Amino acid sequence: MSFTTLTTDQKTFLETYLRGTGKTLTAADASARFGIQNLTARMSELRAAGLNVKTDVATTGKTRYAVTARDVNGSRAKIFA
Repeated sequence: MSFTTLTTDQKTFLETYLRGTGKTLTAADASARFGIQNLTARMSELRAAGLNVKTDVATTGKTRYAVTARDVNGSRAKIFA
């Protein structure tokens, strides 16, 4: 008997996890919790796709990322499906 596993790419996952939720993520968090090794590159790809990616410096000195609910055109529609 085989089981079907659903997989999602990292950009889709990050859009769903961060967009409009108020959650933030550092590179260390992304690596430890989700196995995302290059969060900076993924955030760059989200920016290039038109999402508003906000950065902040955490108390540890690491960059913390968040994504606003609306993209640069004001839409709330998903970019990555």
